[in-house]
Amino acid sequence: MASSSPRTVEEIFKDYDARRSAIVRALSFDVDDFYSQCDPDKENLCLYGYPNEAWEVALPAEEVPSELPEPALGINFARDGMNRKDWLSLVAVHSDCWLLSVAFYFGAHLNRNERKRLFSMMNDLPTVFEVVSGRKPVKEKPAVESGSKSRNSTKRSIDGQPRSNPPKLVDESYEDDEEEQGDTFCGSCGGGYNSDEFWIGCDNCERWYHGKCVKITPAKAEMIKVYKCPSCQKKARQ
Repeated sequence: MASSSPRTVEEIFKDYDARRSAIVRALSFDVDDFYSQCDPDKENLCLYGYPNEAWEVALPAEEVPSELPEPALGINFARDGMNRKDWLSLVAVHSDCWLLSVAFYFGAHLNRNERKRLFSMMNDLPTVFEVVSGRKPVKEKPAVESGSKSRNSTKRSIDGQPRSNPPKLVDESYEDDEEEQGDTFCGSCGGGYNSDEFWIGCDNCERWYHGKCVKITPAKAEMIKVYKCPSCQKKARQ
């Protein structure tokens, strides 16, 4: 790995974001140019995104193994054999895989928590496939709804993936007020909200708890329709 390669979580994420932006542009704003460059009569071609947000349709590197993981080979061959939108979506899916592989190639030296944080940052962005296929990504998080005591029962687990506890699933946009997250405290230990930890909300008293404080795992939470915290359970038995 070259000395100029990104090393920290923030540097690797910046590299990922720039390459992703380049590919998104190739498959959306510059799609006609991209389409014309993917001539099926040419040799195996790949779509590259670069850290300067430029994109390129080119032949793969000749050296084996290459300096970085290579994108999907031969994307041009299927161009005229598929519906244009389906073909672009296929290229998008393979591009998402490539972006992840490059980021974790750079992140090979990261420790477990750093890898989780990197993936969580990457996962907060819509995938290339979501953008190209027209899907609208939705970000879910635990938050206190303004003007109301009711709380979104969507939790974030330690791996950054959203976990939901039905029936109070609420979809919220990227414009969520981050300050509201900071006002959420664990009803057991009093610790503040942290997106890297799994939380669960009591459907009775509406307090939030660290999963570890009330001995509830993400998998167990999926099986609970109505959750009552230890305090509410104790009151119910009295």
